[in-house]
Amino acid sequence: MTLSVPFDNSYARLGETFFARLAPTPVKAPKLIALNDALARELRISPDALCTPEGISMLAGNSVPEGADPLAQAYAGHQFGNFVPQLGDGRAHLLGEVVDTTGTRRDIQLKGSGRTPFSRMGDGRAWLGPVLREYIVSEAMHALGIPTTRALAAVETGETVTRETPLPGAVLTRIAASHIRVGTFQYFAVRGRTDAVRKLTDHVIGRHYRQDVQAGDALGLLRAVTGRQARLVARWMGAGFIHGVMNTDNCQIAGETIDYGPCAFIDAYDPAAVFSSIDLHGRYAYQNQPDMAVWNLAQFATSLLPLIDTDQDRAVEAATGVINGFTRAFRDEWLGVFRAKLGLHRAEDADAGLITGLLDCMARGQADFTNTFRGLAEGTARAQFAEPGDFDQWVREWAARGASEQVSEADRIALMRRHNPAYIPRNHQVERAITQALQGDYGWFFRLSEACSAPFTERPGYEDLTCPPKPEEAVRQTFCGT
Repeated sequence: MTLSVPFDNSYARLGETFFARLAPTPVKAPKLIALNDALARELRISPDALCTPEGISMLAGNSVPEGADPLAQAYAGHQFGNFVPQLGDGRAHLLGEVVDTTGTRRDIQLKGSGRTPFSRMGDGRAWLGPVLREYIVSEAMHALGIPTTRALAAVETGETVTRETPLPGAVLTRIAASHIRVGTFQYFAVRGRTDAVRKLTDHVIGRHYRQDVQAGDALGLLRAVTGRQARLVARWMGAGFIHGVMNTDNCQIAGETIDYGPCAFIDAYDPAAVFSSIDLHGRYAYQNQPDMAVWNLAQFATSLLPLIDTDQDRAVEAATGVINGFTRAFRDEWLGVFRAKLGLHRAEDADAGLITGLLDCMARGQADFTNTFRGLAEGTARAQFAEPGDFDQWVREWAARGASEQVSEADRIALMRRHNPAYIPRNHQVERAITQALQGDYGWFFRLSEACSAPFTERPGYEDLTCPPKPEEAVRQTFCGT
């Protein structure tokens, strides 16, 4: 079967100011680990063709299919608050874009595909662990209904990657609405390239926001991006997800979750939880994520100021008004997410207090985040608390609030089951999948991926995947893939 990919590469048409054009570096002995058949069909690519030697060669970066225009994107970024004027794709190649079955334009990118002009001191490669982590977690996020990049395929390279120790290499094929970030705008703004910022602005509006923003309206673009970030971060909070590295180069303009390096899901609820090994001061802790989204958006706004108004004071005032609107937008989104998790169909002013009351009980009682919310529908939430006294009081308040709803208890339970997953990619289970894969056994990787592909439906035989880690299994640090 001949591989055919319907490429139509709009980013490559922006011009080489925006990227370095080069092909991936071939690998020694590519072997397919996993292929996302359903996603391939969405992209109008035959899964069977991707499983052929020709398809695997493309997924490994060993060959460039017809119509592709591989490139490494240029961008800058604030990393933990410190500005780096040149970052860029140091180990990734954008093969090109396709228009999927819904009419949506999407990037096909290889990660771990070799050095580029943006690699700095890096080797341009990825080892197996981060590739499997991103495959599992990004697909789980999609199943949870959280906007995210997707994983099309994972491939072994047959080569060794040297980190602290020699490790097997791998390549991930990542799918995104685009890979344009706040840092992409910063790259040109810091160089005084207003012409490039304008060109990028028009491209983003046309690609992601044409139904909401008029061409050339930079303030409208800022407003639209702010709204999507509010929705995204609210959904992270509702899943107990910690991104771990919310730098501006990881803040995607289309509003998807991008970069699954030191990410993690909370087990025992702690609002100050940090897992990332490089987040030494808790900048990106769970509870700080909304504030960090505002910080990132402020950097985006700064890049757009010359396009918002020729008078800088007026531009700053207008942009500040939009950024200040994030707090209200996020609060509305957050309330919507957590009302559904509590089985509440309509809004009341006291709901915020009811939600925070439960979260406070969970923090004091060291209750498992996912199992507590799932347990509200199943009648098992109380068992999650080391000391359930506070929870018992809260349940009485929740029951009174539920009684005020003009819906049946069955409808409330059904709502909770639709919004509170039974399965998430728990940190210790992801680590187990990686550890076993390093021994050549991908069984746990596929088992965990399968459970997380339908996270709201409990299935016999998967009960162990709902269990919090034992003390000796707990994962307290996660690491960047580089």
